[in-house]
Order: sequence, then structure tokens, then C-alpha cells
Amino acid sequence: MIYFDSAATTLQKPDTVPAAVAGAIHTMTTPGRGDYPAARDAAELMLRCRTEAAEFFDVSQPDNVILTTNATHALNIAIKSLVSPGDTVVISGYEHNAVTRPLHMIGGVSTRIVNGRLFDPGQMAEGFRRAVDGSVKAVVCTHVSNVFGYALPIDEIAATCRERGVPLVVDASQSAGIYPVSLRRWGAAYVAMPGHKGLYGPQGTGLLLCGEGQSPRPLLEGGTGSLSRLQDMPDFLPDRLEAGTQNVHGAAGLLEGLRFVRRMGVERIARQESGIIAALSEGLRRMGTFQVFDSGGAGSSVLSVLPLNTDPETLGDQLASQGVAVRAGLHCAPLAHMTAGTAESGTLRFSASVFNTAGEVAQVLALLGRL
Repeated sequence: MIYFDSAATTLQKPDTVPAAVAGAIHTMTTPGRGDYPAARDAAELMLRCRTEAAEFFDVSQPDNVILTTNATHALNIAIKSLVSPGDTVVISGYEHNAVTRPLHMIGGVSTRIVNGRLFDPGQMAEGFRRAVDGSVKAVVCTHVSNVFGYALPIDEIAATCRERGVPLVVDASQSAGIYPVSLRRWGAAYVAMPGHKGLYGPQGTGLLLCGEGQSPRPLLEGGTGSLSRLQDMPDFLPDRLEAGTQNVHGAAGLLEGLRFVRRMGVERIARQESGIIAALSEGLRRMGTFQVFDSGGAGSSVLSVLPLNTDPETLGDQLASQGVAVRAGLHCAPLAHMTAGTAESGTLRFSASVFNTAGEVAQVLALLGRL
């Protein structure tokens, strides 16, 4: 199979990732639930994972790195910690349902949507400057669109939030492991990310980076292995947000994924993946049968196209039958499609990882030329 759906989940992993998962399953139990080697080893592993992430993403201390089940879990904690019914929130026009649905379910939230032209960061930054005022309780913004690979001007948006004293939540689902991500530089209240995409960890893993001075609200209450006589959840991190048995073997795989990304370096990863996407984009443009949404050379790991002679779902099925994995439809981000004018059709999305090759690009282009 030729796999071009890494924006959903990276399929090919470094060999160290499954090895670490298997090792943890066979040797580790749950941290904080015993004073024997299998429990102590689990606690040490979780600390190593938090420490690796804190160093990589510029978090002040490992305890401010929360291990979650995915980015959606992390975003729900962040959003519901900051936003209450009646509040005003600013978001971009490219947000995923992992942002819009929690805001909707809180109820009574006034949402200001900053719409901007694709691949026009200056206009987007100005839109946020106009939208963020003293009535805004929080800003929630994706770093990179999962549909179009559009990198929003997050540094400028963060600067606006700092100037106005408004908490910022960054959805780094499509940027962590590919673009520089820094909680400290942005001054963000929270940064959420999955473990199973650009960090090459297993499914069922994610991270919530918590800024200093935040008071996150638990989504779950239960056992933490600490302060067991109290019925309130602990008031310290990470225990406050990690009730129940933790995904220790997932954390073992995520730790190895983080180490892999740090060894390669995000600059090299971005260069390699954007080269693959650029070659796909150029080849599809030359065919003349696709509307191609790309950044005009700005670099991305994601490419959406709109077939002119069929619909995305049909073409996606045809590619799957020939052993090529892509994604067609709305990609759980209808707001992004409404902003870009593709809400009726959706798009066909190609997304790369460091394991894709130029040879695979050539094969896919040749196949599309025959379909």
C-alpha cells in the first residue's frame, strides 16, 4: 500500500515505537499503584515521556505535560477550563470539529469566526487583531489546517492575545513534530496535540501542554494514586487531569516517537514532507483535471485537491482499490470547507510523512493519469 493519509494517523512508525509498546505491555503495570518494580518502572517511564515533551515543546516543567487519549481529549480539557456559557470566544475559519463541537456543547457561547483567504497569513493576523477585544474570554486556533495544510500566523495571533490579556489555546494536531511548537514563546494557556500523527506514537495517545498559572478543570474524576483519602481531585498537575489507569504502553511508544522526531529535527522533517507534497502538487497541476489548493511554495505536509471530472469520494475509492490510501470528504472540519468554498464537495486529501518517497509520488501520478 502507498500511504498518503498521515494527517489522520501515521501508519509507518520507527521500529523503536512498537518495540517499546510491546516491552511496556509485558513489564509495566500502573504508576502510583504499588511499590514494586513493575509499578516503579511505569512511573519512571511516564516521567521520561513528560520530560521529553517538556524539553521539546518548551514547557516549564514536566508536570505541566498531561498525557491524554488524543488531541480531542486535550482540547476538551483546555476549552472547558476556560469557557463557560455566555462567554465570547474567537476562533479561525479553519477549525476542526474537535474545537467547534466542544464550544457548541457548552451552550450559549458567542463565537467570532475570523475568516481569511487561504494562504494569506497577513489578512488572518489582521482579522484576529480586529476580533480580539476586552469582551473575549479565550482564543482557540489551529496552527495548521488539517484540510489545506495552511499554516496560520500563530506567532502574530499569540502576540495579539498576550497584548490583550486573552488566553490562547493552540490546536497543534497538524504541526507538532513538523513545525516548531513552543508553549513558552507563544505564552499560550494550553497547547493540544495527538501522539499518533507527526509524533509517530500509537493511537490513543495525546498531550496537553499547560501554561503557568492555569487552573484546568478535570473532565474525569477518580483514582490517581495520590491523596486517596480526599474526595476532591488533587489540586496539582498532572494528577488533577489524569484520573484512572493510564495508557502506559502508549506512553512508551509516544516517548520513542518523540525521540525519533527530535533526532531527525523538525526542519529536516518539514523539508522532506513538503518536498513530497510539492511534487504531488506540481504533477496534479500539470494534469489539468484538478483544482489544487496549495500554499504556493510555503511548504506543507498536506495537499487538498478537487477533481474536475468526478467527485472526491469516487476518486478516493478508486485509489483505495489500487492500493493508495488517501482521504476524501470534509475531514471532520466542515468550517474549513465553508471558509474555502468546498463545503458541498469536500476535497481529496494527500498527506505525507517522512516515510513517503519520490517513487511513491511517481506511482500515484501515473495511476491518476490512467483513471
